[in-house]
Amino acid sequence: MPEESPAPESPLVQSLRTAVAAAPEDVPLRLHLAELLLSAGLHDAAVTEAAAALQHAPGDGAARELMVRAMGLPASSAPAAAPAARNTSTVADPASSSVESAASLGPAAAAEPATSAEPADTSEPAAAAPEESSRRSGFDWRAAEQEVDGIVEPRFVEPPLSADGSGDPGNADAWEVSAPGVVRLADVGGMQEVKDRLEAAFLAPMRNPELRRLYGKSLRGGLLLYGPPGCGKTFIARAVAGELGANFLSVSVSDVLDMWMGNSERNMHQVFETARRQAPCVVFLDELDALGAKRSRTQHSGMRNTVNQLLTELDGIDSAANEGVFVLAATNVPWDVDIALRRPGRLDRTLLVLPPDATAREAILRYHLRERPIEAVDLGRLVKATDGLSGADLAHVCESAAENALLDSVRTGQIRMIGTKDLLGAAKSVVPSTEPWFAAARNVAMFANEGGMYDDLVTYLKKRRKL
Repeated sequence: MPEESPAPESPLVQSLRTAVAAAPEDVPLRLHLAELLLSAGLHDAAVTEAAAALQHAPGDGAARELMVRAMGLPASSAPAAAPAARNTSTVADPASSSVESAASLGPAAAAEPATSAEPADTSEPAAAAPEESSRRSGFDWRAAEQEVDGIVEPRFVEPPLSADGSGDPGNADAWEVSAPGVVRLADVGGMQEVKDRLEAAFLAPMRNPELRRLYGKSLRGGLLLYGPPGCGKTFIARAVAGELGANFLSVSVSDVLDMWMGNSERNMHQVFETARRQAPCVVFLDELDALGAKRSRTQHSGMRNTVNQLLTELDGIDSAANEGVFVLAATNVPWDVDIALRRPGRLDRTLLVLPPDATAREAILRYHLRERPIEAVDLGRLVKATDGLSGADLAHVCESAAENALLDSVRTGQIRMIGTKDLLGAAKSVVPSTEPWFAAARNVAMFANEGGMYDDLVTYLKKRRKL
C-alpha cells in the first residue's frame, strides 16, 4: 500500500469530517469523504472511513469496493463467500475476506494493512481453512481468545435467581430507612412551645401505653410543620424520631414523582408500605406543597392522582393499617397544600416553626463556633444583634466572620482569632432570609385565615408589630 502523504488535509476534507461527525450514520456522505481521502493519497484514513461505513451498512457494494481499492487489493468479480463455505477446503477470496474482517473489527482494525494473499494449498485438511484465512487477514485469534477469557462481567446487572428461589429479594425495601438516631428534642435549643406541642401530639401517648389505651388514643396521626425556610423543620422531625426510638424515612418530591403514568402513585404506596413494615417509623414528607398541592390548581392528571394516593395512604387500608406510622410533613407555604390533607385524621395538627428565639440562637451560635478559633466573644451581645435571623442565617454569620479573620491572617501573615467585632460585622451585613416569607404570610394571615387556621401566625405577627 502506498504511504500516506504528510500534506495537511484540504478545507473540503475538514468540512466533510465535521459533517460526518454530525451525521455518523450517513453512509453516502462518509463514502464521499473516503473517496476524497483516497484521491489525496491518504489510504489508511480512507480505509477507516470505509470500515465505518460498512459497520452501518454491511451489504453496501460501493463501500466494499472502496475498501478493496483503499487497501490496494486486486478487485474480484466473485461474490463474497457465504459463512458456511469457510468450512470447505476452498479458501475464500482474499479481498472479500479482508473486507469482512475489517467490517467486523471496526475502524481501528481495518486501518491495519492486510497481508499479501497466497494461493491456497488444497492438500491441507478442511479444518485448517478458517485459521489459515484468519492468519492471512492479519487477525490473531489466539490473542483474542485470551482477551475474551478475561472479560469482566457487566456492572449493574441483577444476578439470576437460583433454582430454589433463594436469590429473590422478596420484600426488600426500595426506600432507605434510617435507624433510630441520637438526635433528641434536648438537642433543639429553645423553641419550648414547639416542644410542648410535640409532647402532647406524639411523645406522651407513646411513652404511656396504658394511658393511651385507657383514653383510646391512637398512634395514628400526622403533624404539619410550617414556617419560613431555614428554621429547623427537618431537624425537629429527626428529633421526634429519636425521641420515639422510631425509624426515619425522609421523602421528597424527587423521590416520588415520575414521568411515566402510574409510577408516582406506585412510589407513594411503596413509601407507606415500607414504613408499615418498619414500624414504629416516622415518615417525613419534605416540601409537602410539591407532593400535595391543591388539586384545583393542578392541571396535570398525574399530579392529582398522586395527591389522591397520598390521601388514601394517610387513611390506611383499615383502622389499624397505619398503627405505629407517624407522619410529619414540612412546608414553607401551607396555603398551597390541598385542604383535604389537613382534615381530621390526616395532617390535622399544624405547628408553626418560627425563627429561633434567644435561647435557640445562642445554642446555634455555640454549635457553629465550637471548632473555630475564637477569643472573648460576647455571645449575649451577638444574640441580641441576630434577632429575627433563621438558623441558616446564623450559620452564614459564623461563616462570614471566619472568612474575614482568615483573609486578615493571609494579608498580615499572622493567625488572628475570630472576635466579637467580626461576628457583629457579619450579622449587620446579613439580610434576614425570612423577610420575604413574612411579607407573603402577612396577606394570608389577614385575608385567608378561615377557621383560625393561622392564629399562631397572626399572634406572632402582632407581637412583632408586622401586622
